[in-house]
Amino acid sequence: MAEQKTRPTDASVEGFLDAATPAKRREDGHRLDAIMREITGAEPVMWGPSIVGYGTYRYVSPSDPRRQGDWPKVGFSPRKAALSIYGLKDLPDGADLLPQLGTFREGAGCVYVTRLENIDEAVLRRLIAIAWQREDDPAAR
Repeated sequence: MAEQKTRPTDASVEGFLDAATPAKRREDGHRLDAIMREITGAEPVMWGPSIVGYGTYRYVSPSDPRRQGDWPKVGFSPRKAALSIYGLKDLPDGADLLPQLGTFREGAGCVYVTRLENIDEAVLRRLIAIAWQREDDPAAR
């Protein structure tokens, strides 16, 4: 089995967010961090060089059960083009609620948001809470 590339690191979340560009992405990154800390009650950890993650769960790839590993329950990356938010659509309740979020694009494993003010914060908070309830994948045991 291949070794998982994206893992928790000791890098500073605050330092990473402070270095995000452009300034709007930095501001939105700090705001999203505050929201996720409030809802999860967890301290964030850097996963690899660019993902801020909260909590962990054990996953198994549906396409290849040999591919499994740990991943944040929720997380995000303040990339230049958009905030990439992870975990919001992985569970059925989250996927059902996602259309109410506001203006966003979907990627394979994330939701892209260009500006936090373009989405409904109450819906975002509910999506984070749903994702936070995630249990380990039973197939990973």
